[in-house]
Amino acid sequence: MQFPESWLREFCNPPLTTAQLSETLTMAGLEVEELKPVAPPFTKIVVGEIKEAVQHPNADRLRVCKVDVGQATLLDIVCGAPNARVGIRVPVALVGAELPPGDDGKPFFIKVGKLRGVESQGMLCSARELKLADDHGGLLELASDAPLGQSIREHLNLDDTLFTLKLTPNLAHCLSVYGVAREVAALTGAPLKSPDFPVVTVGCSDKLPVKVSAPDLCGRFSGRIVRNVNPRASTPQWMVDRLARCGQRSVTALVDISNYVMFELGRPSHIFDLEKIHGSLDVRWGKQGEQLKLLNGSTVTVDDKVGVIADDQQVESLAGIMGGDATAVSDDTQHVYVEAAFWWPKAIAGRSRRFNFSTDAGHRFERGVDPCQTVEHIERISQLIIDICGTADTVCSPIDDLQVNLPAAGTVNLRVARASKVIGMPLTQAQCVDALTRLGLPVTQSDGLITVVPPSYRFDLQIEEDLIEEVARMVGYNNLPHTPPLAPITAKILTEAQRSPFAVRRAIAALGYQETINFSFVEERWEHELAGNLNPIKLLNPIASQMSVMRSSLLGSLLQVLKFNLDRKAQRVRVFELGRVFLRDSSVKNTDTTVEGFHQPMRVAGMVYGRTDELQWDVKEKGVDFFDVKGDVDAMLAPRKPTFSPAAHPAMHPGRCASVLLDGVVIGFVGELHPKWRQAYDLAQAPIMFELELDAVLQREVPVYKAVTKHQGVERDIAILVDEKVTYAALMEAVWAAPTAGLLRGAVLFDVYRPKPAKDPDGVAVASVEKSMAVRMTLNSQETTLTEDQIDTTVQAVLSSLISTLGARQRG
Repeated sequence: MQFPESWLREFCNPPLTTAQLSETLTMAGLEVEELKPVAPPFTKIVVGEIKEAVQHPNADRLRVCKVDVGQATLLDIVCGAPNARVGIRVPVALVGAELPPGDDGKPFFIKVGKLRGVESQGMLCSARELKLADDHGGLLELASDAPLGQSIREHLNLDDTLFTLKLTPNLAHCLSVYGVAREVAALTGAPLKSPDFPVVTVGCSDKLPVKVSAPDLCGRFSGRIVRNVNPRASTPQWMVDRLARCGQRSVTALVDISNYVMFELGRPSHIFDLEKIHGSLDVRWGKQGEQLKLLNGSTVTVDDKVGVIADDQQVESLAGIMGGDATAVSDDTQHVYVEAAFWWPKAIAGRSRRFNFSTDAGHRFERGVDPCQTVEHIERISQLIIDICGTADTVCSPIDDLQVNLPAAGTVNLRVARASKVIGMPLTQAQCVDALTRLGLPVTQSDGLITVVPPSYRFDLQIEEDLIEEVARMVGYNNLPHTPPLAPITAKILTEAQRSPFAVRRAIAALGYQETINFSFVEERWEHELAGNLNPIKLLNPIASQMSVMRSSLLGSLLQVLKFNLDRKAQRVRVFELGRVFLRDSSVKNTDTTVEGFHQPMRVAGMVYGRTDELQWDVKEKGVDFFDVKGDVDAMLAPRKPTFSPAAHPAMHPGRCASVLLDGVVIGFVGELHPKWRQAYDLAQAPIMFELELDAVLQREVPVYKAVTKHQGVERDIAILVDEKVTYAALMEAVWAAPTAGLLRGAVLFDVYRPKPAKDPDGVAVASVEKSMAVRMTLNSQETTLTEDQIDTTVQAVLSSLISTLGARQRG
């Protein structure tokens, strides 16, 4: 909400500076989001009147004006504005004046100068040149009675500040200048000037028949007829300025009056063109299929969940939100019907969002507007209509006030002991009573108990905690004691055998991956397809229909990130996520960190697509494959050495998927995306992905000192024939299981050979059942140089282990 400080101080003027007033409001929960001066700084600009305007002798578009600024002599000023004419009063920048900085940020000084040979003793200013508006159509024309020579800053009240408040939904009573002033009076003790609502003279007995058919929509409906108004009357400049400083542009006098009272008192209202209403009005819920053209030009279709005001022929207004175009006032309007109502907040909440727009009226009504002052506010609107749009024939009818379903006045109790406990500081009953009384709340009290009957404008006071909050606001949040926590704080120090999640992130990023952060709630289809989870954990109140379940795998989110980037022409994508997944587990019990029936482990997952390396001239382009990502997993888990075993995963290719094992325990999977999901997501090639348990990844081996041998190592190769099903992991396990007396220091598989398929008598190729695997071993000793006997014995031990374990045969 935005408003000028000067308007606020008309209702309550505490002895505080602008900055102090802003701090007071913010510390009371009315956060001041921005303070902005009405006008930028400028000097020596005064009110002047053009007494003479003649054509410039040397320029077609310039005039030479004689200007009266209240001095003994008239000033000669050359001006090119199209509206420079005799008799108007305009801002005049005198010689030596400083104008607001231009686009270059530098101030502009006025000097005596010559324009096409004619001396100019100043400058006539537009609103744009003074940075008061963007309009550059001509000079800023002032009121005809503006005092000559008076400073423009004083005349237009430019030494003012715009307050922008960021109000929470429970502060509906502060959505007006008077409402904020009421809070300021309570906070500072400064006197509050209550608005006066004099009753206008009734000059006719006309009445528009109105029926409230939906008491659950409208609790009170008040209105009156005003005849013979002048709709073409100009809105007074003071009202135009105040509306502009509240962020509202001037429309017409009648519309401006309605908006002005809304900002002043927080009461949205509507003014109908009486002659455009057919018969009577009915306040009811809409009917399926009914349509209404609104004041903003859009046409909406309503249903039985949207409130409307209808006449005998059609819907005329969206209840509490926006009027209809059919009954809008115009320059031809003669008679109007002024309406002010109480709409139940729940009946208005969310309705405007259904039609993709919001209004100031809907914003207020869905939070709650005082139901007890509709008549008084109509009197205020009526008086303004008479003062601004009135004619000699203007008459008002009596106010027709229908009260059908007003909120019942309830009571809220406050226990002083409870308030002290919640606020965290000792409070006396007198302090609580004083705080609530300053807010204008009716209070009765007994020993330790205070009872409040909330005023009709305080929809937010419903339970004891609401009153406790009011007491805390009045006491002042900045006055609350700084109480240190009583519980001991113990740092959770990682052991040497653990690393932090941040270290894991850095390790993966060093491999060329970029981190993504995704929602924990995902599309149910992802769970069914990519996680094989047919019974995911469903959200009771999802923020969107496509985000209705909790994820049990990170792969769906990463696949969506990949698709998002590919749709934007990314050629190479390497992304990872470190996040939590959610699984059903009946063994989990309620603790401080767990929820019964649900296991919530952390996982790390990655996805790679496109080329192995960035495009460069010295490396042949190659697409990423399973072994590239397997190598990334190896590097991420180093120095621990994982093993990989063929496996099946719902999201991965049946023949290109492996489980990742550490110390014989499965900690995750790595593999290529399943062909059917690749086709479903329209991917040109298959991405490679992995997903691992974070707890396992965080574990690491503590480095152990080992002396470097002083003797030269020996390398020996062994080539064996084994069954086609023998894996690399089984081979290396058999090699290291051999009794080598510590002489075997390293083993590397450097060759795999499969002979060409033989053919059967029918000429059909028969796949070989054996393959050749060659291992290079490094042998060394800490004590001495190895002898040939030691080398041969070690090689034979490894070979024997391979034969006995894998059924291998040494290749000749």
